[in-house]
Amino acid sequence: MKITSVDIYRKNLTYIGGVYKWGRGNAIATARSTVVVIGTDAGLTGAGEFCPCGENYMEAHGEGTEAAARLLAPAIMGHDPRQVGVIERIMDNTIRGHGYAKAPFDAACWDLLGKAVEQPVWMLLGGRHTHGAPLYKVAPQKAPEDMVAEMNRLRQQGYRQFQIKVGANWIDDIERIRATVPNLLPGEKAFADANQGWRVDEALSVGKATRDLDYIMEQPCQSYDECMQVRRKVDLPMKLDECIDSFDMVKRVIADRSAEVVCLKISKQGGLSKARRMRDMLIDNRIPVVSEDSWGGEITTAAVAHFAASTPNEFLINTTDLHNYNNERTGTPGPFTNEGKMFASDAPGLGVEPDYESLGGPVASYR
Repeated sequence: MKITSVDIYRKNLTYIGGVYKWGRGNAIATARSTVVVIGTDAGLTGAGEFCPCGENYMEAHGEGTEAAARLLAPAIMGHDPRQVGVIERIMDNTIRGHGYAKAPFDAACWDLLGKAVEQPVWMLLGGRHTHGAPLYKVAPQKAPEDMVAEMNRLRQQGYRQFQIKVGANWIDDIERIRATVPNLLPGEKAFADANQGWRVDEALSVGKATRDLDYIMEQPCQSYDECMQVRRKVDLPMKLDECIDSFDMVKRVIADRSAEVVCLKISKQGGLSKARRMRDMLIDNRIPVVSEDSWGGEITTAAVAHFAASTPNEFLINTTDLHNYNNERTGTPGPFTNEGKMFASDAPGLGVEPDYESLGGPVASYR
């Protein structure tokens, strides 16, 4: 099997809740997704997707994938997409860094491999360790009483884990945490996610003011070292996210025991191939993970679902149904969700096909 074509599609995804707010003044109403479709001489196609949570999130943006395609598409043309490790090395030798731009190419190759051998991607990633991955849902940054109401609404839909968006004015964030965390029912979890929004002194003040509550503090500050400063003085479990962007950072977490939970965003890690190796390093050292991505539609969520399904249940904290955040679609069908859980497809590959009617024509094609 050889790669004979690469098509790039662009799709705007509007947030189902209107405006999505997080961190220090960040807000989006529309996320721009990029879909990569790889064609082969065997008549099979594979799809991958990258979508940032805003154009400047993690220094990654949709145009970056389109720009990278001008180099990556010719480099992988004529190669066998089933050899995902070979394709990974070709991409890394073609462009240094920019893992988010390579991630949809990597996912498309996993999709093609699964279709070629007639197996779901979760089987190829090591087997299904988790059937029905627990979901979390975001309570976007609002007034405390509105966030409590959002939690109650989400609970009625079956969600039992909640990401409380903070990271704005730290005094207001204390009120958000003190309103939402006591609203938890037995067995539920809350993550107060600052998305790098606090200075160290602010994070310490928040931790001191909420130390009597049972929640997990997520990425309080911008850098790993700043988060470590907070961790040394705050008696709360820590989840790290944005700063975990390389194998070296994973090694630091393991050596320092700097987090109780590590969030692996597949695109930030550079694709399924790299994310799987990072995950296995972490769980080999008994550090649980979250399976997610920055944003996206059905194609992104399918990759997230397969990654979650192939993660040992006892080391999977949760995952997220990104496709249910949007009014529009990138693919069909999306992963099935029910009663706060998400199920990866048993169909070959990722189990989702691009929704060409929704995507429209490609913005770039390579042959």
